[in-house]
Amino acid sequence: MKVGLIGLGVMGRNHYRVLKSMPGIELVAVCDPRLTEEFPERSYESLEKMLDEEVLEAAIVCVPTSSHLAVGSEVIRRKIPVLIEKPVASTSEEAQKLMQLAAENETLTAVGHVERFNPVVRSLMSELAGKEIYSINITRIGPFPPRINDVGVLVDLSVHDIDLVRCLTNGVGLLESRVYKSTKRIGSREDNAVVTMLLANDVVASITTNWLTPFKKRTIEVATDKAFYTADLMTQELTEYSEYALNNSFLVRKCNVPRGEPLLGELQAFFRYVRTGERGDLASLEDGSYTLETIYRNRSQVAARAGTPRNPSAWASST
Repeated sequence: MKVGLIGLGVMGRNHYRVLKSMPGIELVAVCDPRLTEEFPERSYESLEKMLDEEVLEAAIVCVPTSSHLAVGSEVIRRKIPVLIEKPVASTSEEAQKLMQLAAENETLTAVGHVERFNPVVRSLMSELAGKEIYSINITRIGPFPPRINDVGVLVDLSVHDIDLVRCLTNGVGLLESRVYKSTKRIGSREDNAVVTMLLANDVVASITTNWLTPFKKRTIEVATDKAFYTADLMTQELTEYSEYALNNSFLVRKCNVPRGEPLLGELQAFFRYVRTGERGDLASLEDGSYTLETIYRNRSQVAARAGTPRNPSAWASST
């Protein structure tokens, strides 16, 4: 399958590394308006030039979030199946525009919510089968990444965990949500946030995200009617704590988690989707829009931020 990679920032280079390791995948072209080195693939600084000259069977978009609408739209108009890195766009309105354009052009699309393919998340979902979920607590904290210069911590990180809550609960309805945020160090964008959610079946979820902590932490805690689970997304370790016994004791079990690279699993699923039309566990544009709607649900800034799409050639490789 002939593939084009658009955007060579940090995430783009992660995709580049994995794509080069995949049998049956031919990375034929890369594109970034600020190329600083040579690549063995045909390289372009102009997106339009690449799309005009290359015959692509799939494309990966890894540009900054503020350019997702413009770049994604250009690829979709060419009817090229595309995986757009998360978040799908800057706002839910932009996500809706991509959804409409994909429907009009009958183009296969997916969003890179890679944590869906983290082996520890998949093992956790298997453990939760048949159990009643009481609460979910997710923590995703760490130092500020200088490469992010167009969105705050909610759009960059919290969307991961809103999507995970939806996956872990099999998409039960969201009844209420609240977003609490503050800006401590980086000026105009929030770097500290808590999202609370009340879902159907009285499931309560809380998501803590920040760019203030000197170390990275990525954990999920789930309380159920039969056990309590902790999952470490970085070490891929899953632990089950049994319910209390009469003497307030409990058992601890280390759950089996097959090792694997989430991004490889996601790309394999995407190319399988392109070949067969079977989406599997891939996030859709609708899923991506849901995460943004949750963030902006009680925030009036949405309309003001929608704005005019950027020129698709004007983005920089900071993602």
